[in-house]
Amino acid sequence: MKVLIADKLSKTTEEALSALGAKLDVQPDLTADTLPEAIGDAQVLVVRSTKVTATTIRAAKKLSLIVRAGAGVNTIDVKAASERGIYVTNCPGKNSAAVAELAIGLLVACDRRIVDASVDLRNGRWRKKEYGKARGLRGRTLGILGMGMIGQEVVVRARGLGMHVIAWSRSLTEERAAELGVGYCATPLDLARASDAVSLHVAAAPETVNLVGRDFLAAMKPGAILVNAARGEVVDRAALLDAIRQRGLRVGLDVFADEPKEGDAAFADTELAQCVTATPHIGASTDEASESIADEVVRIVRTFRETGKPVNTVNMCQHSSATHSLVVRHFNRVGVLASVLDLLREEGVNVEETENTIFEGAQAACCTFLLDSPPSDKVVATLSRNENILQVSLESR
Repeated sequence: MKVLIADKLSKTTEEALSALGAKLDVQPDLTADTLPEAIGDAQVLVVRSTKVTATTIRAAKKLSLIVRAGAGVNTIDVKAASERGIYVTNCPGKNSAAVAELAIGLLVACDRRIVDASVDLRNGRWRKKEYGKARGLRGRTLGILGMGMIGQEVVVRARGLGMHVIAWSRSLTEERAAELGVGYCATPLDLARASDAVSLHVAAAPETVNLVGRDFLAAMKPGAILVNAARGEVVDRAALLDAIRQRGLRVGLDVFADEPKEGDAAFADTELAQCVTATPHIGASTDEASESIADEVVRIVRTFRETGKPVNTVNMCQHSSATHSLVVRHFNRVGVLASVLDLLREEGVNVEETENTIFEGAQAACCTFLLDSPPSDKVVATLSRNENILQVSLESR
């Protein structure tokens, strides 16, 4: 199995994949533009931040699996991969603690104005009177927008600071909020109004673009804190600048809407950076997170090699279009399933899904075919007369 690693990953990943017998092609400096030429006959592609476009997918001769060494898959053209029958997988939750740690760090830094104080000290200015005006976080209300795994990790750490936590998420219910021990907000605006600080942890999606816009920022308390360790596109940049200047919002950012593709490059949005406490998208960048993701990448590839179906697949059909299930109990012999498929093909019945289970001793098996239409009584009768078939049943779904 040939594996192309198109990003800089932990050496542990490379060593473990090699131990599985994979032939590695490690090119960490590839970009979205150069990846199509490099993909060649790789069967597995592992990426971290490198974009995988439809052009790359079309150029791939043997690609069967794309592994995102991280949680989000917004840098991968999942639709193009699905059209070619290529699995897209990710490593959910493996960097949650790292991102949550940075979010809390930005929260504290905003409250205590650590960056501004450090800059003044480095320039020879002792401004204790100016920076001794922090509100403090204990007893304050933290609103979390997005209660996935990262949001839940932030809850744990915020409680350690003595903060009261409220939350909103598209899938969050009052019952689930009670289970997590957080206050429930029915809308993002409700959360904005009630929070002394807000931490953003929603996924990148069309419906989350500018989710934090002028209305949300206007609803926040004057001088409140906003932390974004999710995606830059979640926040309306122009509205954010206005809120900082007009309402005194303190802001911590790990993400920006237009980030450089390279790890070491010029950064254009200095206007915004000069108004906030900021880091260059390093939320997931800890040794602990890297090793955890490495282990998960290896598990995905190992499972794919051994079973043909990787774990954590994000582009499987959620609702089968099958209308009927055909269950065939049969002797485990050559050609039995082929004879079933031949009869279905002759009638124009398409198999949407199939699973064949072998019983102990490998003498018998049971195969379930999910079909897009029912086969005729003639087909069922023909199968029932087959000496290698023990039982046939057809049910509507």
